[in-house]
Amino acid sequence: MKINISKSTWLFLALAFGIAWLTALFIFLTGGLANSPEIIPGSGVTLALALLATIYMAAPAMAHIITRVINRTGWKNLNLRPNFKIGWPYLLAGYFLPAVFTILGAVIFFFLFSRNFDPTLTFLTQQLDASGINPGTVNPWGMIALQVLSSALIAPLLNILATFGEEFGWRSFLLPRLTEQLGIRRGLIATNIIWGVWHWPVILMGHNYGFDYFGYPWTGLLMTLWFTLSVGIFFSWLSFKGKSIWPAVLAHGALNGIASLGLFFTAGKVPVLLGPTPVGLIGMLPFTLVSLLILTKIKPDAPQHEQEAQLSTG
Repeated sequence: MKINISKSTWLFLALAFGIAWLTALFIFLTGGLANSPEIIPGSGVTLALALLATIYMAAPAMAHIITRVINRTGWKNLNLRPNFKIGWPYLLAGYFLPAVFTILGAVIFFFLFSRNFDPTLTFLTQQLDASGINPGTVNPWGMIALQVLSSALIAPLLNILATFGEEFGWRSFLLPRLTEQLGIRRGLIATNIIWGVWHWPVILMGHNYGFDYFGYPWTGLLMTLWFTLSVGIFFSWLSFKGKSIWPAVLAHGALNGIASLGLFFTAGKVPVLLGPTPVGLIGMLPFTLVSLLILTKIKPDAPQHEQEAQLSTG
């Protein structure tokens, strides 16, 4: 099978990676993620955090816009208009299912690694103490419940600005083009592998996994690909079904908001490549199973319009 990737797709990729990776290089040269200087002393807001939030995560959206301007392709097919009539179930799924899958993945992890489960929530009480709050004055389990509720109900909306920058690039521009050029299944897989590789510079600087894990950094880089495939195919399915990028934007925001929940229950040295967060092999298991189910419903030899129908109505 001859594969033809359009020039506009290559241009988009060069811009998305170029902007993000140059930003990552600057972060590395100014102390990396761990030793980045604070913008305002005592605020906790570092130069690295600001650059990640404003440039790195926005790079795919900037690449999308610049590519359209250079190629003069206009502004059609952006998938920006929410389709409430047929898309509301997928907007709701994007809003709530990441929290369900994240909690389920953490439960599976602690069931298998019960020695790492800390019902006394020592990690949380230490965080409270470090922030100047007397742990004896608060109910840690009540705080966890509040964290879950706020993550499930508020985080998807609060994180829209941050996650839109990625989704407007990956799901609005790259995904439709690669599924058209490669077929639905290959396009889904290729888009989300590319998304994973795009994260590699920050993974090398300790994002998600730190530095103290088996096989650093190669296992972390490979696990990132499995993670983006597991969640990204699900996000892509939500966009196809919802006929817009907004279900994916909400799902991405919801996941970012609740991803660290499992860490509050950990004790001892935790195998971060396995869990309890969704970036670990076991923690992401619910996302993985759903995405594998999605892929199995696609018949790669069917004509393009039939593949799209399978993904949209299956």
